[in-house]
Order: sequence, then structure tokens, then C-alpha cells
Amino acid sequence: MVDVIVFAEGQSEEQFIKQVVAPSLRHQRIYLKAQTLKTSQQGTGGAVIFDRLTFYARNVLRQYPNAVLSTFLDLYGLDTDFPEFHEARRQAEVASRVVRLEAALHREVVAKVGCQAERFIPHIQPYEFEGLLFADVTALCEIEPRWKNYLNKLRAIRDAFPTPEHINDSFETKPSRRLEALLEPRYRKTRHGPLAAGRITLAVMEAECLHFRTWMERLRKLA
Repeated sequence: MVDVIVFAEGQSEEQFIKQVVAPSLRHQRIYLKAQTLKTSQQGTGGAVIFDRLTFYARNVLRQYPNAVLSTFLDLYGLDTDFPEFHEARRQAEVASRVVRLEAALHREVVAKVGCQAERFIPHIQPYEFEGLLFADVTALCEIEPRWKNYLNKLRAIRDAFPTPEHINDSFETKPSRRLEALLEPRYRKTRHGPLAAGRITLAVMEAECLHFRTWMERLRKLA
């Protein structure tokens, strides 16, 4: 049995892991427990800065000495204090960018926390969780009956990029913003995101999204 604690970016990512990712691994006796990090006395999720992440990583890895820690953070909006953030920004290809960021994050967390290297599996999703939903826009449109009216526009967005993980990096063009601006009834991250992901299925998301598939494969190998 392997326990894996996943620091999630926000509530939609947390529910995605709990409702979709975690159940897929239980038959291998890999048990994922997602949690968002505290950002204030009452608030959790979002605004993940590197010092806060290492603080909670140290606490979790000491509290659960046999557990593995992972992350599910969005590349979009990643705080500039993350290791090698500015160097990674100079990488033209998004895949190279996240690989560099994850390698630096792994190195620094292991050094600061003092844990074994295999106990930390960093994952930064390009550009954000909602990009995965573009892996199958037909399935996405099944969540709300009226969304089928936007199917062709969603297909056009998807077809404009090599993969869903390339849908781009600005406030107006990030995947979640595209969904919020286009769909009626309005796309709600915490309500619609996990539902859509479940309808799309992990198999389809992994087929379309190489970096996400790499994370899933690393988790499965823990068995």
C-alpha cells in the first residue's frame, strides 16, 4: 500500500484528484489524498508560493514518514519565486519549461526538507487543469445541455493548438477563461471541472496530454 498526498492548486484540482484520479489507482493499492494549502487563517487554495509549499511539504513528510508527496500546480500564474522560474520562461516550448521547473522544484524541496528524492514527485500542469478538458470537447459539452451549441467553437480552439497542454498562457486566453467567456450557462470551475473530467476519462486525457500522462505513469509505478 502506498499513500500519496497531493498538494492541489485549488478546489477544482483537489476535486479532480479525489473524484477522478484517486479512484483509478486504488486497485493498485495506491491511495491519493488531495489537499489545498492554507493561504490564510480561513482561506485555502491558490496563491501557492514556494516558501509556503516547502513549509507544508516539510510538515507532511515528517508527519507521514511512509508517504509520498506530489503536487498538481498550474503553470499559468505560477509564482515567480519558484526555483528557476525566470530561466524556464526563456524556454520556447512549454514542455521544456515545465520539465525544467519540475526538476528545479524537486531539487530544492528535497534539499530544504531533507527527504529522500523518491518521496517527492512534482507535477506542474501546462497551462492549467482546464486544458485537460479540451482533450474531448464533445464529452465536455455533455455536462450542460446548452453547451452543445458551442461545440464547433470549442473544436476550433482545440484545433488551433498542437495539444490541449499548449492552449496558451494569458488571462484572456488561458483554458478556464476561454470556457468562462464562451459557455452559457457559465463554466464553474469547482462544479463543472471535475464532472467534465470524469466524462472525458483519464484515458482520453492521457492520450492527448503527454505531460499529464507522464505524471500518471509515475504515480502508477509506485505500485
